[in-house]
Amino acid sequence: MSLLPPAIASHLQQRGIIVQRFQPVTGGCINQGGKITTPDGNFFLKWNHAAKFPQMFLAEARGLQIIGQTASIRVPAVVQVAHIEEWQYLLLEWIDGFAPSVHDWRSLGEQLAALHHHSATQFGLDHDNYIGSLAQKNTPTDNWIEFLVQQRLAPQLALLKNTAIRQGVQKLIMRLPDLLPTEPAALLHGDLWRGNLITDGQGQPCLIDPAVYHGHREAELAFTRLFGGFHPGFYDAYQQSFPLLPGFEERVEIYHLYPLLVHYNLFGGSYLLQAERIIKRYR
Repeated sequence: MSLLPPAIASHLQQRGIIVQRFQPVTGGCINQGGKITTPDGNFFLKWNHAAKFPQMFLAEARGLQIIGQTASIRVPAVVQVAHIEEWQYLLLEWIDGFAPSVHDWRSLGEQLAALHHHSATQFGLDHDNYIGSLAQKNTPTDNWIEFLVQQRLAPQLALLKNTAIRQGVQKLIMRLPDLLPTEPAALLHGDLWRGNLITDGQGQPCLIDPAVYHGHREAELAFTRLFGGFHPGFYDAYQQSFPLLPGFEERVEIYHLYPLLVHYNLFGGSYLLQAERIIKRYR
C-alpha cells in the first residue's frame, strides 16, 4: 500500500490543497497514486521518482490539455503538476467511474472520430512523451511510414535482443509503402486500451493516461483491438462518423507491432510470440 510522501502533502498544502484523507488506488505498475479528499472536493494524485522518469507528468499534463482543448472528448482537468525533492506528481480532477452502456460506447466512437478530425501538417508532436514507462519520441516528420519506422519501431528494436525478430521487422518495414495507405496526420490519444477509459456518472467517456501524438488514426483503432474490451457499438459509431479506408482489416495487425514490442520491452512474456506471428503473416 502506497503512503503519501510528506514532502508532497506539504507542497500541496502550500498550494492550497489540504489533504484530509488519502486512499491508495491499485492497478498502476509505474506510478503510485490514490484519491485525496480535501475541503474543496476529491482529486486524483499520482507520483513517482523524478530522476527515473524525467518530466513524465509534465508531458502527460500537456497531452491531456491538448486533447481537452479540442472539446472532442472528455479528459480529467489538470489541477497541478510539480517536482518537489525527489518526487514529481500530477494532481487531476477526480472522476467516479461507471460501467458504460451501449449508448456510452457509441458516444465514445463518435467522440474519438471527432478527435481524429483534428489534423496536423506533420506526424509527431512538438515534444516527446512516454508510452508506459518508456520514452516516446515525437520528432515531427512529413511521412507517416518514416515516422512509424524511425520514431516508433526503431527505438523498440534497439532495446530488443532477439535478432530474429529484429530482422523480421526490418524485412516487414521494406514492405510498408505497399501495405499502408496515406492519410493526414490525426490527433491520437496514443495509448487507447480499455484501462485508459472511464465513463462518468452522466455516461460521458473520459480518456486518461495519454501518449499523445499526431499519427495515422488506423494505429489508434488497431490499438483498441489488441487487448480487446471495446464494445462493437464503439466501432460502428466510429465508422459511421469517420469511415476508415478500405482494407483496414487486412492492415490492423501491422499496427500491433509497436505496442507489442513496447509491452515485451517492459514486461517480457508472450508478446514477442505475437509479434513473430504478425511478421510471418506479412512477410
